[in-house]
Formats: sequence, C-alpha cells, structure tokens
Amino acid sequence: MESPTAKLDRVVKEIADEMRQRPDRGEVASYIPELARVDASRFGLVVIDADGHVAAGGDSETPFSIQSISKVFTLTLALGKAGDRLWQRVGREPSGSAFNSIVQLEYERGIPRNPFINAGAIAITDLILSGHQPREALGEILRFMQFLADDDSITIDEAVAASEQRTGFRNAALANYMKSFGVLSNPVEHTLGVYFHHCAIAMSCRQLAMAGRFLAHAGRNPATGLTVVQKERALRINSVMLMCGHYDGSGEFAYRVGLPGKSGVGGGILAIAPGKASIAVWAPGLDANGNSHLGRVALEALTKRMGWSIFGA
Repeated sequence: MESPTAKLDRVVKEIADEMRQRPDRGEVASYIPELARVDASRFGLVVIDADGHVAAGGDSETPFSIQSISKVFTLTLALGKAGDRLWQRVGREPSGSAFNSIVQLEYERGIPRNPFINAGAIAITDLILSGHQPREALGEILRFMQFLADDDSITIDEAVAASEQRTGFRNAALANYMKSFGVLSNPVEHTLGVYFHHCAIAMSCRQLAMAGRFLAHAGRNPATGLTVVQKERALRINSVMLMCGHYDGSGEFAYRVGLPGKSGVGGGILAIAPGKASIAVWAPGLDANGNSHLGRVALEALTKRMGWSIFGA
C-alpha cells in the first residue's frame, strides 16, 4: 500500500508534469517591465507536510518575485506591533475590485477594504515603518522572511524594485489619497519605497513553502517548535487569506481550491492546508484578475487528489 509520503511525492510530480505540457499559460505581468521578461513556460511546486517532508516538482528552486505574497508576512509583522488596533486602519472584507483600484477608497474615506489589496498593504507598510528609517523597516521585513524560511540567502531583487518605482503611478495615487485622510503617518515616498522593495523579494517555491509553515501549524514552526504567532492569530490570518488573498478572484479560488491562499503578480501562490501542509506554486502567466492561471489549476488538482480542501474531501 502506498504511504502518504509516497502518494504526495507522486501527486506533486504528476501535477508538475501535467502543467509543463499545458498550452493555456496566461499572460505575464507586462505593466512591471522586469516581470514582463519572465519566461511563461516556467512552473514550480513544493509541498512541505507536517513531518517536514518536502515534495517538489518542476522549477522548485528557481527564485521569483513574490510580489503581493509578501503582504501575508507584513500583515503578520504589523499585527505583532499593533495587535487588533491594526483593524482601525485597514478592513478585512473582500474588495470585489481590482487589486489597484482607487474607487472604494473614496467611498470609505481612505480606509482600505483589506490588507491584501495594494492600498491595504501600503497602509500596513506605513505602520511597520513608523518610528524607523525606511532601510531599518525593510531590513526587519527581510530578516523576518529569512527567519521563517530558515534561509539567509533570500534577497530583494533590486531591478524589480526599481522597475516598480519607475512605473508605480497608481500606487502613488493610492498612497497620496490615503495620506489626505490621515491613514498614512509617514512621508508617502518613504512608505512606497519600503512597499516596492518588500514586494520585490525573490524566493523559490521551497523557500516560500518553508516560510509559510507556521500558518499551517497553528502559528508554530514544526521544525523548530518555536511559536511565531499565537494560534488564534494564525487562524485569523488564514481567514483573511481565504476571503481576500486573490483580489477579485478570491471567491473563485476558494470555490475551486478550498484553501487559504495568497497570490502575487510574479505568478506565485502560497497556499495553506491547515494541519497538513504549506504549499508554494509558481507559474508566471496570470489570469484576468492578476492571479497565476496554472498555479490555481495545479492547486485545484492537488487538493482534489490529496483530499485537502478545508470544506471536506
């Protein structure tokens, strides 16, 4: 009889092989020039189970720009600093709008709908920055990512960060609009600088899956036994990921995949199977909502074959 570990290895390899052959790959994020150069044929998948077993397929060791996946970790850091006071500055409801929309900010007097749309993540970044120089705040975020992944080699892709700063006019508009309502405390250019740089962190699927393990295990890193956040906070972060982690495609992702997840326009997705596994997938081509097309397809296949949907096998 096939062991659970052997089954996981087989399923991950099968999915990686299937995704490599599919012609429907989506479109890379062309509005950030550095991301437009990424090869849409790439695909990587890593699943790390509760025992620490790593099942890997495809381009699992290739670093990619994690983009908005970094928002999971900045939210975690900000909650550690401000606790539930954070929710006075940003909401936790699905947006129903594009990730860079300014429409809701006008209706809701500068309070972003959730921490995973761009406006919300900029507000979270501003909170982390308060009382620090931008370089110090960015260093804190990067060290947190390195700590979670147990890998000091994780770095920021400066070319991607510079590319985002050159073309980030919509994000600047969002930040200035929030500043006008007093939602941001720091100079807009400082907050945006930190935001662009933490979105430009580069990680492989293996590193990203390692970094997410605490969310799969009630706030604790099972490899070290160290508590990263309390159990209740891990549950809350996962719930926001489920509702808001894929922008205007969050409902579709929950419907098809059935896991908390956070996407990035670099083509990555971090998904959490609570109590079971931390999962990272990378396929650079995006769908119309800015989420990895084949990443979602691969995760849907994984949850079906492993019976991991939080809504029942």
